[in-house]
Amino acid sequence: MPIYPGILHNTILFSAIAAWLVAQLIKVIINFMVHRTFDIYFLMSSGGFPSSHSATVSAVALGVGKYYGWDSPIFAVAAVLAMIVMYDAAGVRREAGKQAEVINRLVAELYHQLSNLSQERLKELIGHSPLEVFAGAIVGIIVGLIV
Repeated sequence: MPIYPGILHNTILFSAIAAWLVAQLIKVIINFMVHRTFDIYFLMSSGGFPSSHSATVSAVALGVGKYYGWDSPIFAVAAVLAMIVMYDAAGVRREAGKQAEVINRLVAELYHQLSNLSQERLKELIGHSPLEVFAGAIVGIIVGLIV
């Protein structure tokens, strides 16, 4: 089977992409509701509510379970991968974001004292709270069930 038509009929891949897109669109909508500004940046950003990483891997795991069986080895791999990604999003990546926030504050304070210091800001919103991860997983499950 040629690659191109096969990819177009891959329900699990479509489900994962759809879950990611839905999560990202929710971020744009929430930003619009809170700040009354339409910022397309949120469509491609990481971090925030809900976690698109969690939505994506949850949709993949659900799709694999539906199509290959909940007792299949490939479902086990997909489920473990989903758990690792969600743990990382709420753990390591969240802590890295907190560190970036502190570093940005330090650089801003030092910038006023040292004229040759670069003021390039680190990205702070790269991780998720447990609630954002849970909401992303729910989005992924809902999209996975619909697709």
